[in-house]
Amino acid sequence: MRHIRFLILLSILLILLTSGCRAKDQVGNETSSQAQGQTELFIMTHDSFSASEDLISAFEKANNVKLTFIKSGDAGAVVNRAILTKGNPLADVLYGVDNNFLSRALEEDLFEAYKSPELQNIPEIYLLDPTNKALPVDFGDVCINYDKQFFEANHLPIPETLEDLLRKEYDGLLVVENPATSSPGLAFLMTTIAHFGEDGYLDYWEKLAENGVVVVNDWETAYYTNFSGSSGQGDQPMVVSYGSSPPAEVIFAEEPLEDSITASLVGDDMCYRQVEFAGILKGTEQLGMAQKFIDFMLSVPFQEDMPLQMFVFPVNGKANLPEEFVKYAQIPEKPVQINPALIAENRSKWIEDWTEVVLR
Repeated sequence: MRHIRFLILLSILLILLTSGCRAKDQVGNETSSQAQGQTELFIMTHDSFSASEDLISAFEKANNVKLTFIKSGDAGAVVNRAILTKGNPLADVLYGVDNNFLSRALEEDLFEAYKSPELQNIPEIYLLDPTNKALPVDFGDVCINYDKQFFEANHLPIPETLEDLLRKEYDGLLVVENPATSSPGLAFLMTTIAHFGEDGYLDYWEKLAENGVVVVNDWETAYYTNFSGSSGQGDQPMVVSYGSSPPAEVIFAEEPLEDSITASLVGDDMCYRQVEFAGILKGTEQLGMAQKFIDFMLSVPFQEDMPLQMFVFPVNGKANLPEEFVKYAQIPEKPVQINPALIAENRSKWIEDWTEVVLR
């Protein structure tokens, strides 16, 4: 117990020291920037954040600002870091909190409200925060991807529902990620809860386990080791991944492909819609510039840049998708979503109950 308390205290101390270093660095940077008449804006993001250098440079030049991005782990880690430094924030803007952690961020009152003029171009389905403290930036669907060649060679029908996955011909053919350690794993757990309800999802998982479902800890292992569609050597021709994985297979193929070797199962209630948000952190001294950056993220140029940078989909209805997404990505007509407040209230219990049933 003393060891655990020591580690907790050490973690908090390191975060506070990092915050202090950031503040010290910011003073130094501001002195340098002031000599050029520049301000500096800090943006905390998840580790997957990426944007075209030309696009970022254009914003900096147009607004006489220096953008500094602080990558801080996955969506949960980003929110935790923002909470621990609340009142003395490490950044001015936070990007990357998703609907699984949205309620926690809002309950902690991390953000300033801001109604960006770009919101008029975003469909209501993505506006999950009526207070406009967390503004939607992109979405993605967690779906089951399948190896097209395997199904064709073995004359197997393509599963059309979650219930189909319980059929004996799919015994041992699906690999999923542990929801306790993986974001797509958690999303797929949410998919089953949304479809079968809290009273039925554990029964489904018990039957899925009996039908040989394989569980690994992370997406990289599931996709690049177990899945036959990416490496060609895995034992499972179905994997929980993303709706943007098929176009990614084409884009990153070592040899040019005429078609994607994988596709997504996009039947009703088979995919989970993840929405990522950005917000202006309370305590910022750059409120006006932070608002401009939010507008920039929601604008068409940034929205059209995201798919090939982060393999997510734009929420701005005026943004066009790149050709590879149009050809190879499948967007489900009826994905599932769960109220963020319900997730915040039950996430830990759902994961614990799943662990007891599937990994016991």
